[in-house]
Amino acid sequence: MDDHPEPPTRRLFVALAPPDDAKDELARALQPAYAAYPLLRWNRIADWHITLAFLGELPSAAVPVLRSTLPGAAAAHPAPRLALHGGGHFDGRLLWSGVTGDLDGLHELASDVRELIRAHGLDFRDRPLHPHLTLARSRRDDPTSVPLAAAGLADFAGRSWPAERLHLVGSNTGRGPGPIRYRDLASWPLALS
Repeated sequence: MDDHPEPPTRRLFVALAPPDDAKDELARALQPAYAAYPLLRWNRIADWHITLAFLGELPSAAVPVLRSTLPGAAAAHPAPRLALHGGGHFDGRLLWSGVTGDLDGLHELASDVRELIRAHGLDFRDRPLHPHLTLARSRRDDPTSVPLAAAGLADFAGRSWPAERLHLVGSNTGRGPGPIRYRDLASWPLALS
């Protein structure tokens, strides 16, 4: 008997992930914020990613389609050279680090991924791409922690790195209590420059 049956739907997105040393560099810069704002809901460092296409809740049958479609998109694009830089927030509630570097290459990759997914009959809400890495969320009764933490990251400038792999990721959002957890369902190498 299968203890973990396949759910009928999955919450999916396509992303790039910074390498561990780039994440460690940002985590060190965040140490003062971790201490000063312990009530923020901090994302796990292992889950940090740059979303290219948020697909939302799709039938689980979409996963094999994506697994067969996305390797071609990855192979057709050179790995963009990126860096994490500064900090900001959305609506005072979501803390992020910005992304700099080959943003033209990043936008081209995201555009091609989105077009390819739609060409295979998968529909999702197309949102403008604002490259960032989500770090934390505030609680409803805390309007100041996120903007203050973002100000503390204003001078952060991480080293550059090639985004070498395209990732298909699933999350457990809406699947019970507790923090959001992400799981790599598959990943593919981007083309060598």
